[in-house]
Amino acid sequence: MDSEAGSSQEQLAQMQAQQKRQQQEEEQQRQMAEAKNQMLNSILTQEARARLNNLAVVRKEKAEMVENILLRMVQTGQLSGKINEVELKRLLNQVSDRTQAKTNIKFARRELDDDDDNIEDTDSDSDEDEDDEDD
Repeated sequence: MDSEAGSSQEQLAQMQAQQKRQQQEEEQQRQMAEAKNQMLNSILTQEARARLNNLAVVRKEKAEMVENILLRMVQTGQLSGKINEVELKRLLNQVSDRTQAKTNIKFARRELDDDDDNIEDTDSDSDEDEDDEDD
């Protein structure tokens, strides 16, 4: 019984350690998101930030792409001053143009083969399989 109690205590300790790691990761992600939001608030006017937030509700991926572009521009020193709504619209249009150009839809259409040759080939294959079983 002592070994059962010891293993259950080990399992409990492992579960607690895993839960603590998960909480730390969540806290780190929350802090990173907060820092990102603070940075975006400092480089966007209120109108531009509101537009970006509205976009995030409808098209989360596109909003994240624009946010990452803006943050990269700040890090490389390409931005001087705050971005207003007009400049943000221009950036959104550029991103839309790039992403639309990459979207390709191909329809693979199957050809209908009405030949009876395929049916005969299939039958002859099954006959050979039956012959092999007799051996």
